[in-house]
Amino acid sequence: MDTYQQPPPVGAPAEPVVMGPEFKADAHRRFARLRAGGPVHPAQFFPGITGWIVVDPDVAREALTHPALLKDPAPAAAMLDAAGFLGHRRGTGLGGNMLESDPPEHTRLRRLVSAAFSPKRTAALEPRITEIAHRLVDALPPAGEVDLVDAFAAPLPVAVIAELLGIPEADRSDFRRWTTLAFQVGHPEYAAAVASLHGFLRELVEDKRRAPGDDLLSVLVAARDEDDGRLSEDELVGTAALLVIAGHETTVNLLGNSVLALLRHPDQLRQLRDHPELLPDAVEEFLRYDPSVERTTNRYAAEDLELGGVRIPRGGVVAVALSSAGRALPQADDGDPDALDVTRRGARHLAFGHGIHHCLGAPLARLEARVALHTLLTRVPALELAVPAASLEWFPAGMVRGVVALPVRYRTTGRGTS
Repeated sequence: MDTYQQPPPVGAPAEPVVMGPEFKADAHRRFARLRAGGPVHPAQFFPGITGWIVVDPDVAREALTHPALLKDPAPAAAMLDAAGFLGHRRGTGLGGNMLESDPPEHTRLRRLVSAAFSPKRTAALEPRITEIAHRLVDALPPAGEVDLVDAFAAPLPVAVIAELLGIPEADRSDFRRWTTLAFQVGHPEYAAAVASLHGFLRELVEDKRRAPGDDLLSVLVAARDEDDGRLSEDELVGTAALLVIAGHETTVNLLGNSVLALLRHPDQLRQLRDHPELLPDAVEEFLRYDPSVERTTNRYAAEDLELGGVRIPRGGVVAVALSSAGRALPQADDGDPDALDVTRRGARHLAFGHGIHHCLGAPLARLEARVALHTLLTRVPALELAVPAASLEWFPAGMVRGVVALPVRYRTTGRGTS
């Protein structure tokens, strides 16, 4: 088997960009400096795992659809194993899902769950999402200080994805911790958290097998148990885990980042309060301005290739900076790409990816963001940061972008529609 050796990339600095806490705390300005120096740069994603980060939108699209950039890590196995990455995957059971698969496995897995996230089915969830959002605001004292992530941005998508999958309410308390850690490969508690999530889901699968319900997980169990064997047991659990993790944590941070952007731009907050009809386009602007997925999962070069003028050898690790690409995309209104503008029409971004791995849950994420923000705008007329924005702590590693906590001062109106 070929072993991976990383040569110095052509036209790029020798030292890789370390995608750690310092970078993530100042990500947009650092990505802008990288874009000025070229579309592709060497990067260290985790200790022992180096590769290339794509920061330019055109090259990002190329990378996301390149036939030789695959999710199969086999070409980079030596480096990944030495860094303990493959051991994490084997130890937790992570894998066997569409995000970590290539065609034809990806095509088969995606087809099995795509119907559940159709625009029609997603739209039918709006009354329930609205009810959950108002219930969360109702649970707040009339005024005070609160961590908006813990009190609102996290529990809303947890409740939605849990109901969609048929997870009992009594079993949801650990989900926030498990899913947060599942995006932080290398964290001391990463393996234990993902293993706990998978263990819980395996038990839940058995429950659904004995007593199926009207939920997506029961449908997936039925597909697994059909004679044609469309899902293996590992694929069933891996798919359920992906839906829980991706369907929760990304939306938590989309809501947190959107509210933070508004609080840091009071004029835009006033504009959106005065004109709530702008919300659908405003959600696209939030996805462009500060998306919750900063970069993609890794892709691995199945052969030598060139990307943005940089030679990537077989086994090279490539990730796409979705947030950088979104900031650099030309907009139809020719406005300032670094400015937040809730009146921007049809903001262009890559927040949900591109190509065959485009986020299946994009319609649901958009709906949750629109409902949640509308609820806050109408039910919480006084809302401001309780700490200086510069003191907020961002998640220090991994592919997500979001604040660990969002302390705010607030005042609510009367009870809503819960």
